[in-house]
Amino acid sequence: MQVNLLAAFALMLILEGLLPFMAPAAWRETFRKMTELSDGQLRFIGLGSMLGGLLMLLLVK
Repeated sequence: MQVNLLAAFALMLILEGLLPFMAPAAWRETFRKMTELSDGQLRFIGLGSMLGGLLMLLLVK
């Protein structure tokens, strides 16, 4: 169980690092735009991301 959790965390870090590594200017612009969003919009994006991850997890299991 602990190994799976660490593997999932490692994959998350790899995926999170792809865009800043491959296209730093696009990543910076996207991040800048996200700082201008309201709290409600950011929460909605976070909720969508969590639900998408949960759906993917359910499909894999």
